[in-house]
Amino acid sequence: MRPKVEDSKIGPELLERWALHYLARYSSSAENLRRVLTRKARRRSSEEVAETAALIDALLTRYRKSGLLDDAAYAATRANWLHRRGESLRAMRARLAAKGVSAADVADAVSALQAAAPDPDLAAACAFARRRRLGPFRLAAADHARELGALARAGFSRRIAEAVLACADETAVEALERGERD
Repeated sequence: MRPKVEDSKIGPELLERWALHYLARYSSSAENLRRVLTRKARRRSSEEVAETAALIDALLTRYRKSGLLDDAAYAATRANWLHRRGESLRAMRARLAAKGVSAADVADAVSALQAAAPDPDLAAACAFARRRRLGPFRLAAADHARELGALARAGFSRRIAEAVLACADETAVEALERGERD
C-alpha cells in the first residue's frame, strides 16, 4: 500500500505519479507539464520548490527520451484540432506559444497546415462561422458589423471575414473552403 499523498515528501515517485496522472488526462508540451508540476509542488510545500525543480527537469528529460513528451507532435496535433475548430493561424500561434511550444515547432505545425490547404485561414474562418452561426449560418437578422467584429476578434483579416460573410448560403461557404472562388 502506497503512502497517502499528504504524508509523503515531494520526491521522484510523487512527481512521477502527478505527471502520469496529468498526461493520462491531457496532452501536453514539456514546458506546460513543467508549469503544472511546479504549481502542484508550490501548493504542497513552498520550501521544497527549489529542490523539486531539479527533479522535474530530470523527469522531463526522461519523458522526452522515451517519447512520452514530444513537443513537435503536440504542436502538430493541437494545430490540426484548432484549425478544424475554426481558430485563425494568428490565434493558433499564440495558443501554442502560451503552452511553451518552441517557435520552430509552431512554425513547422503551421507550415504543415499551409501545405495541406490552399488557404488555411479561410477554411478556419468558414468553420468558425459555422460554429458561431455567422454569415449564411445565422438564424436571426443579419448584423454585418457585429459578425465582422466577431471574426476580427478571432484573428481573421478583413478580407477573409468579408469573403465568408458575403457567401449567400452554406454551399457557397463549402465552395469557398475548397478554394473555388467566383
